[in-house]
Amino acid sequence: MLILKRKLDEEIKIGQNISVKILSVSDGQVKLGITAPEDVQILRAELVEKVKENIQEVSKASKLSITELAKMKINKIKK
Repeated sequence: MLILKRKLDEEIKIGQNISVKILSVSDGQVKLGITAPEDVQILRAELVEKVKENIQEVSKASKLSITELAKMKINKIKK
């Protein structure tokens, strides 16, 4: 894991097409602005974990594979 310190309005570049900017810091929260191509998925980690849990529950009661269910869930999140 790379750990960086950034101040308000400073930016981090990831490759050539992704940037993360510090928009505000207050009350123990940091607001980030992320610029990335439309084909790059940006999801909060806790949502990804929730989707994984839901997929596991549904897959137990379904004959669909976990991969097929994951694609369905992620497509719903995108919309």
